[in-house]
Amino acid sequence: MTYTDATFQEIDKALELAARAYIPFKNSSLGARRNFLHAIAQGLEAAASALVELAVGETHLGAERLKGELARTCWQLRSYSDAALAGHHLDVRIDKANPDRKPAPKPDIRKMMVPLGPVVVFGSSNFPFAYSTAGGDTACALAAGCPVIVKAHPAHSETSEAVAKIILAAAASTHMPEGVFAHLHGAGFETGKALVVHPLVKAVGFTGSTSGGKALFDWANQRKEPIPVFSEMGSINPVFLLPEKLRQSGEQVARDYAASITLSVGQFCTNPGLLIGIAGDALHLFATQLGALMEAVPPAFMLHQGIARAYEQKRQTALTQANVETVGVSKVPGTGEGVPTLARTSAAAFLSNPVLHEEVFGPYSLLVECKDAQEMLQVALHLEGQLTSTLIASDEDWKAHSQLIEVVQQHCGRLILNGVPTGVEVVTAMQHGGPYPATTDSRFTSVGADGIRRFTRPVSYQNFPDHLLPEALQNGNPLGIWRLVDGNWEQ
Repeated sequence: MTYTDATFQEIDKALELAARAYIPFKNSSLGARRNFLHAIAQGLEAAASALVELAVGETHLGAERLKGELARTCWQLRSYSDAALAGHHLDVRIDKANPDRKPAPKPDIRKMMVPLGPVVVFGSSNFPFAYSTAGGDTACALAAGCPVIVKAHPAHSETSEAVAKIILAAAASTHMPEGVFAHLHGAGFETGKALVVHPLVKAVGFTGSTSGGKALFDWANQRKEPIPVFSEMGSINPVFLLPEKLRQSGEQVARDYAASITLSVGQFCTNPGLLIGIAGDALHLFATQLGALMEAVPPAFMLHQGIARAYEQKRQTALTQANVETVGVSKVPGTGEGVPTLARTSAAAFLSNPVLHEEVFGPYSLLVECKDAQEMLQVALHLEGQLTSTLIASDEDWKAHSQLIEVVQQHCGRLILNGVPTGVEVVTAMQHGGPYPATTDSRFTSVGADGIRRFTRPVSYQNFPDHLLPEALQNGNPLGIWRLVDGNWEQ
């Protein structure tokens, strides 16, 4: 089914309803919000078979992958709302008055986080459930107390529409205010721009390309009232292959990375698109083994034709650069579009050619061969911000490359030791965000309950009588949450 782009009138109506819903939803109890998000999860589970069937038809993703993603989506909804009920995102600070302090009395000051207002969420192409209509951004914003307007991704609009109906039904059954959730379609950039620049929008959540995320960020900052845009964008997720560990277990590392690079046809934001090693027998053997493994992985259909065309174009551009050679390309016959590919270049060529730094979104990785540790350090220094960076290193490597480790850490949000970057745990300790251009604000995460904080801001209350304070700040702590009181954590 084809959906028409939302008109400016439809956008206005959705935002006006969201603005009216803001105060009652902001003032709803944490328990009421929890019930709402749990009802969404229950609705998704009840419709799981039909939703997965829709998504399979629209995305070429396998049923098992989509079942797992839908389960993750329900887990996010429940775990984020449970974290909100516990008050973690409120970040309460209380400093009580001291009227006897000299030379001036100390006033009573109390601080907590409050919801920003209506949030626009852009569905992502590669995760039709977990990063789309009922995905992490939506769950975080609703848990924070912000109404949400979702712009469906046109690559899976029917799936998005079906999920939206479940959210609206959950809102009705839990007596949420009208306008707490809205769902709009828009294949052209005009719809996205109209949403971002609308004066009633207070924040934006986005997962997608660097160009798309940067455009939203620029529009938001050109407004009369600039607003935060939390864009998760491109990342090549560099992997530093240190020599001692590669000598010890290079064959296993090759197996792990062949699987990681080609997982879901390479369509993860954490796909390891760059491997960096030091020339020598261990790296040569590793490259040979990884190339052979890549040759044995069949091509597969990608999410949609747009992604497939972009992958092939960027892959060909990278492979035709000077001093780039092909190490392994899939030799398995098939009709799939995403051809697994491993290429290799020198550190000197990589450092002098910005094209080789660009993300090739798909089952592709580039191996950069450095002459020595100093050249590897130079490669690390010239990398942009990343979601993840990985160190394949022994204890001896760790000691010998301490400066490299410090540099790598400065350019990523998640630092991995002896593993693969694909696979993002939905836990509070997860940091899914990094320095630009990985995201537009490296201080926040888009995965885990800490992501709720993106859609809040701090407000201090000074000299308020107890009965006029929000419950979270009252002396009796009726919510039973943890609070920092006069410098000590109390519940």
